[in-house]
Amino acid sequence: MDDIEAPDLAAPEARPTIPILPGRHKRVYAGHPWVYSNEIDMTADLKTLTPGAIVTLTDAYQRPLGTAMFNPRPLISARVLDRNAAAEINSDWLAARFVDASALRDRMFEQPYYRLVHAEADGLPGLIVDRYGDTCVVQLNTAGMNLLAKEIVTALQQTLSPSGIVLQRDGFARRMEGLDDVAPDIIGDLPIPARVLENGVEFLADLSTGQKTGWFFDHRENRARAASLSAGQRVLDVYSYLGGFGLTAAAAGASDVLCIDRSGPALEIAARAAQEAGYASICRFEKSEAFSALERLSKEGRRFGIVIADPPAFVKSRRDLKPGARGYRKLARLSSTLVEPRGILCIASCSHHMDAASFAEQVQRGMRDSGRSGRILHNSGAGPDHPVHPNLPESAYMTCLFLQLD
Repeated sequence: MDDIEAPDLAAPEARPTIPILPGRHKRVYAGHPWVYSNEIDMTADLKTLTPGAIVTLTDAYQRPLGTAMFNPRPLISARVLDRNAAAEINSDWLAARFVDASALRDRMFEQPYYRLVHAEADGLPGLIVDRYGDTCVVQLNTAGMNLLAKEIVTALQQTLSPSGIVLQRDGFARRMEGLDDVAPDIIGDLPIPARVLENGVEFLADLSTGQKTGWFFDHRENRARAASLSAGQRVLDVYSYLGGFGLTAAAAGASDVLCIDRSGPALEIAARAAQEAGYASICRFEKSEAFSALERLSKEGRRFGIVIADPPAFVKSRRDLKPGARGYRKLARLSSTLVEPRGILCIASCSHHMDAASFAEQVQRGMRDSGRSGRILHNSGAGPDHPVHPNLPESAYMTCLFLQLD
């Protein structure tokens, strides 16, 4: 972390002040955590501030609105940290937020395997922390959180005493903030691979070089629902990554599980987890691109009692909406052809720009393209350790549909 610039943690009265333009403060006053660049009088002096600087937000009449992180470069220029304009943003302030977040998760889960911090919804914009027992994996997705890296580590050590902390500093969100992708920092001891406990099943994950934070806790409840329908069924898990859906189905009594992913290393870890759990005779793992695999399986006449299609985000920005919608429609079409009559299709989107209604429409079109009909059994999102900010519908990014097909 030595190459991270130290933040300016000046006393509140010494901070820069960011005034919101006349009449543009009402949304923030009502609880929205973001201020856009076109809502600020972006003077030459403001543009010289260090990206991520801690500032005081005011309205046009100099009335304080709160403490925020400021970055003059992206469209979202200010992110509210505290409605108290006198709040001191330091490791103690962060530790108090971590204590609250941990207390909430510990009420919901018996074991400490969960998303500990979900950005704005936990009052920490741009910060993600996933907890794997004694290990924490941190995503620093904004310039402000990047500057607070050392304070975040201190606060985690103070509140949770983890044996290892991984700081991830790459990804699309960081690039939108004008930040470069850099290698992760590892503090303390890191298990390789790490064990993940979820729904009574033990998985393995690479917490330093795997996708995002190494595991996707957001699908915990959806994996449990799919597993509850899996006894005696042939299951196809496409975009399986570490076998989250597939291994959970195997543990629930599936007769056969095929996991498909394009990442060879991820499949190797999944296969090792299946072996250690005693599911090796049930689970098979295939390295392939999803669409080509689905087309091939269809040509071979393969059918499954449950097909799970959980792709990465097809729509990362608004300009991706049309091609992304076509991608979801195609995925639904190809997946539907592989579902047995009266079988189950579980299909998901993690693109917050693709709202739930639009996603459901593309799935319906894909089913129609394949000549299938059916019914939606369940429509869900991410689990409760991924809360939604009440003023920020964008934080409800996931839609997962369970359908029975005729």
